[in-house]
Amino acid sequence: MIAALHMVARHGRWALVLGLACGLGLPGLAAQLKPWLPHLVALLLYLTALRIGPRAALGRLAEARRTLALVLLLQLALPLAALAALWVLGLRDHPYALAFLLMLSAPSVTGSVNFTIMLGRDPAPALRLLILGTALLPLTVLPILWLGPEIGAGGEALAASGRLLAVIFAATTAGFATRAFIWRAPDLRTVDGMNAVALAVIVVGLMAALGPALRANPVPVLWLVAGVMAVNFGLQIAGYRLFSALHLPEPVGPAIVAGNRNAALFLMALPPAVTDPLLILLGCYQLPMYLTPILLARLYGPAAPKGEPR
Repeated sequence: MIAALHMVARHGRWALVLGLACGLGLPGLAAQLKPWLPHLVALLLYLTALRIGPRAALGRLAEARRTLALVLLLQLALPLAALAALWVLGLRDHPYALAFLLMLSAPSVTGSVNFTIMLGRDPAPALRLLILGTALLPLTVLPILWLGPEIGAGGEALAASGRLLAVIFAATTAGFATRAFIWRAPDLRTVDGMNAVALAVIVVGLMAALGPALRANPVPVLWLVAGVMAVNFGLQIAGYRLFSALHLPEPVGPAIVAGNRNAALFLMALPPAVTDPLLILLGCYQLPMYLTPILLARLYGPAAPKGEPR
């Protein structure tokens, strides 16, 4: 079993591709996994916290200030700029405008930490962005709820953010406790293999809506896939260039977070009239998200030597 997990860790990027293929080609399996997604996400968070440990995850005061500035840039300034652009272009009431704004307002997706690991970079900055971004979401999302297209669900969205933050806190605390008291020196390749398996299984459930939509009416879905890939990769490329120019010590994790957001949390709170476009958008968004470690590997450069994350 350990040898198998080590092999999966070595080929973790292709495990993600396999998960995407199963999600598209096996709609029955995807539907069966969908109810278990919250549990699988919690397991992924636990494994990530176990791998990183509390010292690296929490960081120093200077890193906390940097993380706060990045959260405000990504979750507040960026969606407000996008809202202004949509307003100027007359696209504020487009069917996908709200879904796009909610995606930009969301905190990091949980998998961003694992994608950073697969690229051989320090995952701690991405984990700090995940935790602090989720904690601040009830505040950073308010301008979009007030100024964006009317949805009438501000309180419910804030409650969803609170529930997500509670899950993140419980899972990461359990992971830190396991590393502190039970498994003090975990085999990182084994944990990376577990993470890759968990990510591959999760994406099968997240693709439950996309496969049937592609078979029913492929052309508009393919256009939407092209659009979300342009947004995701465009944000990552722009973020990496900006963070490198600003001489961030670890620009890769924040750049990955810039393009990969957890808009799925809004599904727990917003009314169906709002979430219908978001559902298909989320399905499409899994494609660039899970292809990030493969398609953007050249952008982020060669992996650092083992034990020396960059």
